Amino acid sequence: MKKNNLLYDTNEKPPVSKWLILSLQHVFAMFGATILVPIMVNQAAGVEVITIPTALVTSGIGTLLYILCTKGKSPVYLGSSFAFITPIVASFSKDGVSGFTTGIISVGLIYILFSFLIHLFGKDWINKLLPPIVVGPMIMIIGLSLAPNAVKQIGLTGSNIVLSNLVVALVSFLVTAFVAIYAKGFFKVIPFLIGIITGYLLSICFGLVDFEPVTTSSFFSFPSLLIPFKDYTFSFSGFMTMAPIALVSIAEHIGDHMALSSIIGKDLIKDPGLDKTLLGDGIATTFAGLVGGPANTTYGENTSVVGMSKVASVWVIGLAAIISIIMCFLGIVTSLFSTIPSPVLGGVSLLLYGFISVNGLKVLIENRIDFNDIKNVVIASSMLILGLGGAVITFSNGDLSFSLTGMSLAAIVGIILNLVFSEKGR
Repeated sequence: MKKNNLLYDTNEKPPVSKWLILSLQHVFAMFGATILVPIMVNQAAGVEVITIPTALVTSGIGTLLYILCTKGKSPVYLGSSFAFITPIVASFSKDGVSGFTTGIISVGLIYILFSFLIHLFGKDWINKLLPPIVVGPMIMIIGLSLAPNAVKQIGLTGSNIVLSNLVVALVSFLVTAFVAIYAKGFFKVIPFLIGIITGYLLSICFGLVDFEPVTTSSFFSFPSLLIPFKDYTFSFSGFMTMAPIALVSIAEHIGDHMALSSIIGKDLIKDPGLDKTLLGDGIATTFAGLVGGPANTTYGENTSVVGMSKVASVWVIGLAAIISIIMCFLGIVTSLFSTIPSPVLGGVSLLLYGFISVNGLKVLIENRIDFNDIKNVVIASSMLILGLGGAVITFSNGDLSFSLTGMSLAAIVGIILNLVFSEKGR
């Protein structure tokens, strides 16, 4: 065992006999969440916005780009971010493909910009711009704003409740919760994947699965990637919709790397450095936006795998990324996931979106935010009401028009209020 309690350090390559198995653990850990993002986006939008193969290939290539930027010093896997589901749907509904692709690209470019600023001026200024009182409520808004989607998928929106749908959703929910609470070892890392599989098998018994997409698909297929200026153009509205959310995801990026640092016994914020990790995340997300994929984020599930397996080898992460890329070409496999019934997704999402919201609450608790201080109450309450109330501010000047919707507006208002009512400001 290494001094840092790792079986394999970041730059060590495991024996071939173990390499594939260790990599498959990371594939299974990221897979459930990565494919859920395009599924959730498409169901919320009512049309296909992002394909599963595109999400897989951008996840794999994005991870490899991150590894290159960090010089193989950080065992991070990048997958599809849930934080951008609502902004993607909002930008797509306003400006179509141009809206959501521009938004994702802008998020990646903001990461890259921040990485250069951190390289020049350090990272202390980020803590002032994005303190816990702003980040916590923003994460809560991200999760809670998705709540109506989960309820709709289960079918609890009216009097005509289908019993079979309700049973499937309930079983999916309970299995996911049971695994998350009581499972040991690797199974504890993949509760959502196990919940989806269980709910899917039960759906087959109830006749809720339509296998036509599987029977009509070819075994091998090429992911339908978008081409800039051919399939879409720049959208200022898409930029304004997603850009503010990038600030909060940057704070999550920092938190995830700090958590991983404590697991592997190395300070990743110093080496390879926050500037390089954020640069890798930014280039990966920019690439994803260019070809029509979702924004990337560091995956907590894969961080947990590193903690449990004591394997921090970047070689393992890299092979997992390559496997993800290969999977995107298996048309029969990706089409199978498109047949997952809505009640299954609803039951799993009931927990998933709740987990996101509670993580925001956790940020406030861990940082001991004092709500006896009226300043904190003003900031948090303003953000929650604007973010969840569907607030929209539209700006127009001739042919140029853009809107700030609830989530983006909440982020901007929270940052401004915190700066205005800071101790220095007062």
